[in-house]
Amino acid sequence: MIEELAPRCESGRHERRAGARQRGAGPNDELVFVERVLVTLVHLWTGLTHAALGVIYEVGSSTVGGAISEVRPLLAARGFAMPDHPGIRLRTLEDVFAYADAEGVCLRIDGMETQVRRPRTGRPGRRAFISGKRRQNTIKTTTISDHQGRTLWSGAERPGRMHDQTAVRTEGIAEQFRQYPQAKAEVDEGYRGLANEFPGQVSARR
Repeated sequence: MIEELAPRCESGRHERRAGARQRGAGPNDELVFVERVLVTLVHLWTGLTHAALGVIYEVGSSTVGGAISEVRPLLAARGFAMPDHPGIRLRTLEDVFAYADAEGVCLRIDGMETQVRRPRTGRPGRRAFISGKRRQNTIKTTTISDHQGRTLWSGAERPGRMHDQTAVRTEGIAEQFRQYPQAKAEVDEGYRGLANEFPGQVSARR
């Protein structure tokens, strides 16, 4: 996986720099690429905060946040492998729902909330990061897993103030239930509106 992702990472950095990196052109990364991948995987598996991961890896929380922001899109583009179906990789939200519809898999939709450093003063939308539930500065990510807890899809990061139900609309999850009427899912109370809209497909856990 590292050998596959590393060239994509460097290619992305090359495009952002509009050319090859020059010696002395910027600060060295505090985490090498393998460490950036590992810290991202640990974050996705455990939900540890950027600050906690920073303590573990002995770097600043902003370095952790930068690593995760860089690596998550690479992992998503690579797709999520299905151990029971060799050769199948789920890369898009539509892939996930088509798989669930065809295989009769009940999806689990949840919002992972991670505490982050308070955005700097003067940043536009600074208040949007304050979570109404946790009363802290957070970012949220919608995740979809199967009944065994295996991640099948991870959405874009969003400010903590955005409600889970709003994310369902903006990320196109509700539309997928319309396209795949046989797809089933379990959600928590944050997605009660989705369960009310699709009572035959979505059940809300208490």
